[in-house]
Amino acid sequence: MLSEQIVSVLRSVITDKNDVVPLHEPIFQGNELAYVKECLDTTFVSSVGKFVDRFEKDLVEFTGAGYAVAVTNGTAALQIALKLAGVQAQDEVLVPSLTFIATANAVSYLGAFPHLIDSEENTLGISATSLKEHLNFIGEIRSGQCFNKKTGNRISAIVPMHTFGHPVDIDGLFAVAKDYHLVVVEDAAESLGSYYHGKHTGTFGLLGTLSFNGNKTITTGGGGAILTNDRNLATLAKHITTTAKLPHAWEYTHDMIGYNFRLPNINAALGCAQLEMLPQFLTAKRALYESYKNAFSVVKNAKLQSEPKGCKSNYWLQTLILDSSVMNERDSILKTTNDCGLMTRPAWTLLHKLKPYQSCFRAELPVAESLEKRLINIPSSANIIDG
Repeated sequence: MLSEQIVSVLRSVITDKNDVVPLHEPIFQGNELAYVKECLDTTFVSSVGKFVDRFEKDLVEFTGAGYAVAVTNGTAALQIALKLAGVQAQDEVLVPSLTFIATANAVSYLGAFPHLIDSEENTLGISATSLKEHLNFIGEIRSGQCFNKKTGNRISAIVPMHTFGHPVDIDGLFAVAKDYHLVVVEDAAESLGSYYHGKHTGTFGLLGTLSFNGNKTITTGGGGAILTNDRNLATLAKHITTTAKLPHAWEYTHDMIGYNFRLPNINAALGCAQLEMLPQFLTAKRALYESYKNAFSVVKNAKLQSEPKGCKSNYWLQTLILDSSVMNERDSILKTTNDCGLMTRPAWTLLHKLKPYQSCFRAELPVAESLEKRLINIPSSANIIDG
């Protein structure tokens, strides 16, 4: 059976002999304890402290972005990024149907509507070809803005998501975005350490966002960041995510409606230590990919997802894609692997199948519909093989 063959292949690669091998767990082998202890010793555990500034500076240095603003989670980062990009209530924002619900939630928090787009198998992200065909059919340009001819709503932005760490087709999507006057805000929640033609994901659009949830390549426990090359946007992002409080020695004065989204110093301390370890994590995850690639070469009806040509993936979650001929065996594979202590999971349920987003305007989604039934994430932690 295919499920038993996959278990055998996984066991041949994974040297972790624990009863349960998680899908992706954090690793704390550096200065995490020392930096967190410093926060406790100095009592700077909240939104003020040296580690917040240091973490932002380190993110800028690593990603090459002009500015980074650390916030409480990736969803908050995307919500604020979309707000700063000019998304307004009643706008439509183009997002992939094949994504985690947070991508759509960030749009909805602004009173805007997710407009669902198909994916491509090569990158697992939004298909530029399908997007162009769709907009050619339903979009029209009026006064330099794109509108949906079917709903009458403005389509103001597009959110490419770098699925499981694999960079999307940036050139193709940006060409379409330019033709239709769309602002690009990248959801790079899963792709810290991934590069498109030598440039870090999340730094192409007007703004980009990262996530440092506990299951990401590095973690701050919970956290996220906004990336941008626009100084004014970075200043505004920091201001409104800190309740829009005006600087003063003792007075509490606020000049706009803000958000309490700033990342606490104690979480940033954890992030600083994790960033120090990031190159090591990325090396280990690439080695895991190579081991899986060799091992799965004997499996005829499943392939391991590889980084797109010209790109460098962080391989956040290693992913199997089943042949269409065996996609009905997906659930059996998931049950067998998890019963054996090897944690695997399917792709997310497509957004248009979720209750909050069933009525969203959407393109035809044949590739996303197929991938949903064929994707399986397999154990991907950076410490499950020797070396």
